[in-house]
Amino acid sequence: MSERPTIAEVRAAQERLHGIARVTPVYPSETLSRLAGRPVLLKAENLQRTGAFKIRGAYNTIAQLSADERDRGVVTASAGNHGQAVAWAAREAGIGATIVVPEAAPMAKVEAARGYGATVELAGEGFDDTVALARAREQETGATFVHAFDDQRVIAGQGTLGLELAGQLPSGELTVVVPVGGGGLASGVAIALDALRPEVRVVGVQSAACAPFAGREPSGATIADGIAVKHPAAVTRAILSDLLDDVVVADDEEISQAIVLLLERSKLVVEGAGAAPVAAILAGRAGGAGPVCAILAGGNIDATTMSSVIRYGMTASGRYLVVALLIPDRPGELARIVGLIAEQRANILSIQHHREGRNIGVLETEAELTLETRGEEHAQTLIRALAEAGYTVRRLR
Repeated sequence: MSERPTIAEVRAAQERLHGIARVTPVYPSETLSRLAGRPVLLKAENLQRTGAFKIRGAYNTIAQLSADERDRGVVTASAGNHGQAVAWAAREAGIGATIVVPEAAPMAKVEAARGYGATVELAGEGFDDTVALARAREQETGATFVHAFDDQRVIAGQGTLGLELAGQLPSGELTVVVPVGGGGLASGVAIALDALRPEVRVVGVQSAACAPFAGREPSGATIADGIAVKHPAAVTRAILSDLLDDVVVADDEEISQAIVLLLERSKLVVEGAGAAPVAAILAGRAGGAGPVCAILAGGNIDATTMSSVIRYGMTASGRYLVVALLIPDRPGELARIVGLIAEQRANILSIQHHREGRNIGVLETEAELTLETRGEEHAQTLIRALAEAGYTVRRLR
């Protein structure tokens, strides 16, 4: 089992990463501050090399391998971001790398790892399923296993993000919200801030579908795949139990809305795990007083997932409204409905007629409309206008 790294080891990792890991910026967000009712800062680690914080721990580990370990190459299990980082660091070191990722891993992450020259194998449904195959490859080939979080060198590398924050955050009372999967990032950040800024509260956030640190049993898939770790390490559990002020959760609806907000208002592309801190802040779960800083841990979301998340997020926020109307099956009825919607200044995206397979009368039809609105208040106004016009309105989610 790994030991808890010291602040001296975190500082040594920062020296190794000089010129490798970018010092990512901290941005204030007026929009998120207004919505949260307190100043919100964004640590844009999604702009890091390889698109996530993982390069810090991966490079710090590979840089310390012996000559014999380098000759045998490395292997790792990853939900995607750690695999990319190991592939990049291995390429820079001139050694071979095998990356095992879940079968449903985002293609953006898979193709990036391959692009860095690694061999990528698909196995299982989640991170925990990939570990068994990666360990088998370790035994077969003699390659060094680079764990995503259960490694003192990895945790120390992730802690360099905390060193940056210590100098970037304003003085005074403040809260930092960090996503928690296996706990490597949160452990490293907490160690650094505890040593340099002990007045700062550190709060972890997990996906509601997979939140072992919050005492929840796994309940299915999540768009925050990067933090969907069912079995964290004993070392990270111990560190976070000691240093975290709280652990909260955010569900997929909240996370998807956070992704859309960050894209639209902050012009930042952030994946589910990276947007989880913003989701928790907007839900009022960060606690504490004063400013709050969200660590946007990664931005590796592929176009297909982004498209689905945008649709889901806009529907959840009321900006996409889907309704089914029971209407008389006669000429002119649909034109009347279109006119009502136009009066309310909504945009019709699609209309479908259903005459079969529904519980409707002989002289009735069901019209299913997908509308673009200005938000939930506008959506409710539309629903009321249609109901007041005599239509039976059923909102579809």
